[in-house]
Amino acid sequence: MIYDIINSFLKKTDPEVAHNLAIRILKNNFLPINKFIKKPEKILSSANFGIKFTSPLGLAAGFDKNGEVYNSFFSLGFGSVEVGTITPKPQFGNSKPRVFRLSEDRAIINRLGFPNDGVEIIKKRLINNKAEGILGINIGPNRENSEKIEDYINLFNQFKEIANYITINISSPNTEGLRNFHKTEKLKTLLLEINNANKTNKIPILIKVSPDLQEEDTEGFCQILVEQKVDGVILTNTTNTNRNNLINMNKSEKGGLSGFPLFKLSNEKIKKFYSLIGDKLTIIGVGGIFDGETAYEKIKCGASLLQLYTSLVFEGPFIASKINQELSYYLKKDGFKNISDAVGIYNK
Repeated sequence: MIYDIINSFLKKTDPEVAHNLAIRILKNNFLPINKFIKKPEKILSSANFGIKFTSPLGLAAGFDKNGEVYNSFFSLGFGSVEVGTITPKPQFGNSKPRVFRLSEDRAIINRLGFPNDGVEIIKKRLINNKAEGILGINIGPNRENSEKIEDYINLFNQFKEIANYITINISSPNTEGLRNFHKTEKLKTLLLEINNANKTNKIPILIKVSPDLQEEDTEGFCQILVEQKVDGVILTNTTNTNRNNLINMNKSEKGGLSGFPLFKLSNEKIKKFYSLIGDKLTIIGVGGIFDGETAYEKIKCGASLLQLYTSLVFEGPFIASKINQELSYYLKKDGFKNISDAVGIYNK
């Protein structure tokens, strides 16, 4: 009852204010909501890039930007949490308002621009609060260095001994020039430098990709990922497109669109990437996951792991536990003994 009242209030509040309040609630453990969470069933466990995941469902980067509440999410049924995006220097991001809730469309548009406390503060925070589950760290360059590889290397070296995996964010639409790294030569140069920095630790490396990557560029992009032995690809980040069928008055706001309108677009990218790279690296599906059915669809398209953010905003903290239960049901119904057996069946 108390949670329902708080959740109703948060949904009516400015999105960024609501987000900050949610962080404070989780940080101070005001509501013992983890007592209502069931552990994921064994059918959902899988091994990816040398790590065992008890649930395929992860919290996408963007919610816990500054690494403040990740341990709270492990107790809510999430198999992993990705913090960030983190930049070398502290960054305010773009001017406000910069987050828009499109309730009728089950979507969010944001033009945040990587606001975060910077590597020095966040690194200390992570060291002093040991992760109780699989912790991914999402890194990106400062605004003024959006095309400079030095920022990525600096961040990678800072976090490679703390994280379970590191995600290289080249796909936010809110930092000018960032998506230039989708060009094969620039991507190859970046990954060569990252791999050189990764020689001793060998931490898993993931790349977060734009849903707006052109069809004709996808094959070359995938070839670079395989050649440079990337461990995983996150499909996808938010999109600048796909606004025609939206209802909410904020649909024309500048920024990246996430949530249910991204569902089919990201699924198309997952199927395409899976057809090109198969099981050569792990695909993490993101975009429009609101229940077990939408999660299962991404698995069948070729995703071995999943991430969500927008549905957490709309549905609340029990979303991961709910999806875990529903996903287990669908897998058993179709006769699968483990989630890995269902990955990419649309392409088989």
